Amino acid sequence: MDILNAIGNTTMVKLRRVVTPNRAEIFVKLEWENPTGSMKDRMAEAVISRAEADGRLKPGGTVVEYTGGSTGASLAMVCAAKGYRLKIVTSDAFSREKLDQMAALGAELTLVPSEGGLTTKKLILDMVEAARELSQEPNTYWTNQLSNEDSISGYYALGEEIWRQTNGEIDAFVHCVGTAASLRGVATVLKRHKPGVGIVAVEPAESSVLLGGQPGPHKIEGVGIGYMPPLWDPTLVDEIVPVRTEDAKAMARRLAREEALFAGTSSGANVIAAMQVAERLGPGAKVVTLMVDAGLKYLNTDVYRSR
Repeated sequence: MDILNAIGNTTMVKLRRVVTPNRAEIFVKLEWENPTGSMKDRMAEAVISRAEADGRLKPGGTVVEYTGGSTGASLAMVCAAKGYRLKIVTSDAFSREKLDQMAALGAELTLVPSEGGLTTKKLILDMVEAARELSQEPNTYWTNQLSNEDSISGYYALGEEIWRQTNGEIDAFVHCVGTAASLRGVATVLKRHKPGVGIVAVEPAESSVLLGGQPGPHKIEGVGIGYMPPLWDPTLVDEIVPVRTEDAKAMARRLAREEALFAGTSSGANVIAAMQVAERLGPGAKVVTLMVDAGLKYLNTDVYRSR
C-alpha cells in the first residue's frame, strides 16, 4: 500500500440546514478526503499511470502542466510518490495556499501574471502556451489537462461510488465545469446505469460560454476557462446553470457555518445549482453534487479572510 491507494472512496453526506423545505434531498461527496484535499487526485493518478503504461512518460522523466492549483498539487503528490520531476505553470490569480502546497510537494513553479488576480481567457491561454514551451525539453511529458482524455477515466470510479452510495436512487448529478473531465467521467458512468439521470453543468455567470455567452473575468477558481473546453461533451449534459462568483462565495461561507462543511468556491457554486435543481424536482428525489476541495486552500482569499 502507498499514498496512491488512499485516493477515492470518499464519504457522502446529506445537506440539512442550507436547504429549504419541499425540495429534493441534496447529497454531497466530500472530495477533500483525497490525499491532497481535492478531487483532482483522481485524474492525476489516471493521467500519470496511463502515460507510464504506454511509454509517453519514461523513468527519470519530467512532467509539465498548467494549473490553477488543485491539479498541480495532485500531480505533485503523484509525481513525488512515483519519483518524477514536475514543472507547473500557474498564476497569482490563484490562492497562495495552492501555490505553496504545489511547491511543498516538490513542484517547480512558473508564475504567469494575471489581470488583477482574475481568471480570464487570456490568462488560461498564456498558461497553456508557457506549458507548451516547457514541454519541448527532452524526456518531458505534458499532461495537458484541458485536452487529455486520460483524465476522464480518472473519474469513472467517482461515478461508480455515487451510484453505489445512493443505491442507484439518484435523479440528478450537478457539477462545475473546468476541463469538463470530471463531469464527463461521472456522467458517462451514471448514464450507463440510469439513462434518465439528469446531468447538470455549472459555470460562472460572469463567463457563461457554455450557454453561448461572452467570456468574462470571474473568481471561481478552477472552473470557467472562458472558452469551450476541448473535453466538453454536450450530449451528456441535460442542463447548464450559471452561478455568480459572489453567490458561490457566500454559499461556501454558509456551508462552513451552517453545515460544518469547509469547502472552496466551486463547491459553493455546486450547491447553489443543486438547490435550484432540487426545487424543480421536488420532494422524494435525490440530487448529488461535490465538495470539490477543502476550504483550507482558500483561507487567505476573500472567501474566508476576516474582513
